[in-house]
Amino acid sequence: MTFTLHQLFPTVVATTKLVIDPLDLAGHLQTLLALRGGDVGNPSAGCAWTGDINGVWQLHHLAEFAPLVRRVTEQAMGYLEAVGFDRSQVALHLQRCWPVLSEWDQLVGRHHHPNAHLSAVLYLTGDGSGEEGVLRVHSPQQSNELVPGLVTGHGGPIASDHPLNSERWDLAPEVGLLVLFPSRLDHSVLANGDPESLRCSISFDFVITAPEQGNPPEYLAPHPSQWSPCSDLSS
Repeated sequence: MTFTLHQLFPTVVATTKLVIDPLDLAGHLQTLLALRGGDVGNPSAGCAWTGDINGVWQLHHLAEFAPLVRRVTEQAMGYLEAVGFDRSQVALHLQRCWPVLSEWDQLVGRHHHPNAHLSAVLYLTGDGSGEEGVLRVHSPQQSNELVPGLVTGHGGPIASDHPLNSERWDLAPEVGLLVLFPSRLDHSVLANGDPESLRCSISFDFVITAPEQGNPPEYLAPHPSQWSPCSDLSS
C-alpha cells in the first residue's frame, strides 16, 4: 500500500533575496555600529544587542534606510497576497524597525512578538554557512507527535529531526536574505560561533488593520487615524 501524505494547514514562512549595493551595505553597517555605541550586548548575559530595548526601534524614520524599508514593505505586501489576503480590504502598518548586532557567542533567546501580526528579518551579514548563528523557528505544536513528549528525543521512537515530526526549522543568514513570518511564531537565534564575525540584521514588525475608508469589520482593528486618545476625551 502506498500512502499519500497530505500536509494540512501549513504555517507560511517566506524567504527572498534582496540585492544590496556594497557601498550602501557598508554605510548601513557603520551607522548601526554608531547607534549601538559603547554597548556590546543587552543586559542579559550572553544576549546580542537589540535596538528595540535600547531606544533604537525606529530605523524606518531615518532617511538612510528609507529605500531598504520600502523594499521590505513591498515584500510584506507580497506575503499578504501569497497567503490569500485581498489587499484592498486591509491596511499594513510598519510598527517597529530595529537592528540586532551579535558578537561572538551572543544569542537571542526564544520569544515571539505579541504586539505585531507579521514580522520580518533582513540580514546584512552572513555567508549561508550558519556559523554566525542561525534563525530558529519553533513549531507551535507537534501535530504528528501522536504521544506528547516523544519528539523531544531522549531515546524515544521518533527519528531525530524527521521532516514530518520536527520541532524546529533553522535558517542560516546571508547578505540580503529576507525572511517573513507570522509574529506569533516563537523564534530564537543561536549563538554566533565565529569569533571574527559580527552578525547583523534588521527586524521589522507589521500590524494589520482595516483600511482608512469604510466601516471596519469586527475582526480587524479600525485604522489608527480613527482612534482617539483617552486623554483627549477626559474632562
